[in-house]
Amino acid sequence: MGTPEFAVGILDTLVQNHYDIVGVITAADKPAGRGQKLKYSAVKEYALAHQLKILQPTNLKDETFLAELKSLEANLQIVVAFRMLPEVVWNMPKWGTFNLHASLLPNYRGAAPINWALINGETKTGVTTFFIDDKIDTGATILSKAIAILPEDNAGTLHDKLMHLGCETVLETLVLIANQKVIRIPQTDASDLKTAYKLNRDNCKIDFSKSGTSICNLIRGLNPFPGAWCFFKDDANEWNVKIYEAQFIEEPHSLPIGTLLATKKDLKVAINDGFLMLLQLQFPGKKKMSASELLNGMTFDTHTTVF
Repeated sequence: MGTPEFAVGILDTLVQNHYDIVGVITAADKPAGRGQKLKYSAVKEYALAHQLKILQPTNLKDETFLAELKSLEANLQIVVAFRMLPEVVWNMPKWGTFNLHASLLPNYRGAAPINWALINGETKTGVTTFFIDDKIDTGATILSKAIAILPEDNAGTLHDKLMHLGCETVLETLVLIANQKVIRIPQTDASDLKTAYKLNRDNCKIDFSKSGTSICNLIRGLNPFPGAWCFFKDDANEWNVKIYEAQFIEEPHSLPIGTLLATKKDLKVAINDGFLMLLQLQFPGKKKMSASELLNGMTFDTHTTVF
């Protein structure tokens, strides 16, 4: 059970290791783009290419879906980046249902663990397999594997590293389950647990009153998707701009926060503890480009501010 590219890596590992995939459950097709053509999930694309049986329920409690799911006679269900399951679904197989989550649980339960680990400036993250229960990401854990977060990592590179680590972890989890050697480890809650909130327009907006390190972490934690954003404003225009890469320069100054300084090749923004050098960005209707590429065809007046 899964939907995005992250889940495809795990599904492919199962196929390549000759596990018997009796069914693939993924999100319903959705209209996308200007033509509103139906778009398949990444998992559905893979399942079609490998001639796997596909179910796409809109309601996980629908009797027709439940009957079809039961008819597959799966003895185990594996969930990777799907949705919350009702008990009638996760309790159906003989060996239960386990989830692969892209964090070291119990920290970063929720929808966007890869992004929030970077946004919060973590130096370590990982993956965890756990048996699903009636809450979100709270079930007894099976295996956890850690990985270092490097200074140059962004959400894209960390996604790929965790997907590969997840493939190994799922295979090891399957061996433990098949040999009945699983030790269920209950998760313990603490007051300082960090949460992987769903990303939205508000928490993806750059706050230039924060420290340079915090701003850079937000930017790399949202690169390449969905992208950190802000407004550029001069006397005549206001643009909604996405920032994909930036560098913090610690340097004292007396400029107001948000002042934009532009040369022929560089763009930097005055922030509390120095300057934010903008390295890669995207203006509305334009492709992603470096600051120097943008400045080849665009100029900013001396009153331009960023907020």
